[in-house]
Amino acid sequence: MSNSVDKRSAHIIDVLTEEFGASMAIDPAAFRRKFRKMAASPFAFYRGSAALFYADQRGDFADDSFLDEQTGRVWIHGDLHAENFGTYMNASGQLVFNVNDFDEAYVGPFTWDLRRFAASVALLGYGKALSDTVIGELVAGFARSYLTELRAIAAGGDDAIGSITLENADGVLRRVLQQARLNTRVDLLAEQTTVDNYERRFSVGDGVFEVDGKTRDRVVAAFEEYLGTLPAASARLRPVATRIKDVVLRKGVGIGSAGLPSYNLLLEGHTQALENDVVIYMKQAQVPAVARYSTDDSVRGYFQHQGHRTAESQRALQAHADPWLGFTELDGAGQLVAEVSPYAADLDWSDVNEPEDLTGVLADLGRAVARMHSVADDESSHDLVDYSTEEAIVAAVDTDASGFVTHLVDFAHAYGVRARQDHQLFVDLFRNGRLPGI
Repeated sequence: MSNSVDKRSAHIIDVLTEEFGASMAIDPAAFRRKFRKMAASPFAFYRGSAALFYADQRGDFADDSFLDEQTGRVWIHGDLHAENFGTYMNASGQLVFNVNDFDEAYVGPFTWDLRRFAASVALLGYGKALSDTVIGELVAGFARSYLTELRAIAAGGDDAIGSITLENADGVLRRVLQQARLNTRVDLLAEQTTVDNYERRFSVGDGVFEVDGKTRDRVVAAFEEYLGTLPAASARLRPVATRIKDVVLRKGVGIGSAGLPSYNLLLEGHTQALENDVVIYMKQAQVPAVARYSTDDSVRGYFQHQGHRTAESQRALQAHADPWLGFTELDGAGQLVAEVSPYAADLDWSDVNEPEDLTGVLADLGRAVARMHSVADDESSHDLVDYSTEEAIVAAVDTDASGFVTHLVDFAHAYGVRARQDHQLFVDLFRNGRLPGI
């Protein structure tokens, strides 16, 4: 094995141990499951190793192009890869296709979001056996769409396309929205609960467990604190809406949540009709990978805890966010609280394979990312970023717009190669027992 391979392998071990070491010590079996999922493909590895990506943004792939005092301090998603998009029902009752999963959101360079997404496109395209030329065209199309929408927003919004909804979506994304529209609360409740003696309760089994009385009391107390963090519009819920009917513990939730406790709470909903019951989750929030590579102390000091950071970030980045979105503390750890939505549907990339279909989807995603970056600024209810992000980004990029597109395309190719190599190193480390703690 060459010195460069040894050095990179040691770096992977160091970064993953720093990121996950404490959690691995608590639940090594959960991380064995997580790492086996990451071993399945370069894309799965990339999804689960955001910390390695950000270490490289401060290391081998450091680049301050298009960054200044403002564009280096934008509210970003933090884990913007191709699979973090899907549908949700916004607070206005409208189905929207947009960015989702804000667990890693933070304040940092706007290019980090775009570079992370561009590299994910390269990995996705490689997995579909697309040529480097086609992959480059797809990334360029995303970048140009992002800039077009951001310029339109900065100019006053008259020419901006806006949120992706049933009114303006077409092709693949329209089908995803239509599929989400077929979902019902009744179906979700039937999947997760049972009705016994005229009352609904959670079903247990398959990673869902009953809780003892003391645990329930702690969760209920945390829930009461959470209610005080809801926005004014949500706080005016009917008296019956927040009555807790049942609480369960969930384990093994998602590739990014290995080992973290998560509780589901069954609420009465807006009426006593069983079909209106609401399921919300309360999950422990973690330090985002971006934060480990940020030197901005004013950002770090802005948040009470990681649950507060996650909820505030989602409210900042997602127009008309989930009305149940809030935060609390449980056993001294920050918790994110939100609804388990019946109307969530993800884009299935296995159904999108031809360049012409991918081109349209990536153009739509470029617009969605532009809107996300433009929402959390001086015109929002948050004061962490107190200037117009769209104006700042447009001003920085328009000094060399074609160079900006080339910058993202070149990075996508280079980091796609790096991620595929890292995946192979990771698999060898894992299967040969060289990852400590698991």
